[in-house]
Amino acid sequence: MFFDTHAHYDDEQFDLDRAELLRGLPEHGIGCVVNPGCNLASSQKAVSYAEAYLHVYAAVGVHPSDAGDCTPDTLDQLRRLAQSHPKVRAIGEVGLDYYWEDYAPHEVQRACLRAQMALAEELNLPVLFHDREAHGDSLAMVREFPGVRGVMHCYSGSLEDAKTLVRLGWMLSFTGSVTFKNARKAPEVIQWLPLDRIMIETDSPYLAPVPHRGHRNDSRLVPLVAEKIAELKGLALEEVERATTENAMRFYNISSPFFERKEPKEL
Repeated sequence: MFFDTHAHYDDEQFDLDRAELLRGLPEHGIGCVVNPGCNLASSQKAVSYAEAYLHVYAAVGVHPSDAGDCTPDTLDQLRRLAQSHPKVRAIGEVGLDYYWEDYAPHEVQRACLRAQMALAEELNLPVLFHDREAHGDSLAMVREFPGVRGVMHCYSGSLEDAKTLVRLGWMLSFTGSVTFKNARKAPEVIQWLPLDRIMIETDSPYLAPVPHRGHRNDSRLVPLVAEKIAELKGLALEEVERATTENAMRFYNISSPFFERKEPKEL
């Protein structure tokens, strides 16, 4: 079974078929999904999905796009969500994004991130880290909190930075973007990266892998990410499936009865 470590089913693109899609994922070989929050409201939705489906888990956090709304009260409510719901297994999606000019000022993003890194350390939870065009400040924040473990989601950094993150004990996760023709850094990183540090994700509804690029993404397509990783590393798909699933279960401290291998249905 495959583990989609990062999917946003609270997105409005799933409003018409969310329940049917989530309910049917195990029949398509998807044994587990983690839905991260991007603000307080989406974190609450993520928790509600985790409560409704055995194979769905949640993370709670404030994305850099919403850093301007990251107040002490917001952090208190995230803390309560994480402490009161056993299926909340991480703080996220947190991070820094310097690409979009209409996001909060960089210093506001850093303050929001620092507060959530501290929360993760307090609760002994991993973080799901978003880094776009902010590699230096992101690494600095990771170093500032050596007691926090995490994953760089949708990794887009250099091989040098990947080696630093691995030395610091972090995981790297990859999306359908590794199947794109213009993918450059990720293939080099994947070829080097130890198999026990790789996780896979869809980042649904975004970044659908080839040949579905440009369409809405969902967890049923995460095996295509594993296929590309297997190709790049010269491994059998089953080996990548097993390793990435075990890595994710360890990272999120999850044990699920859905992890019995079944042949996925065709889309």
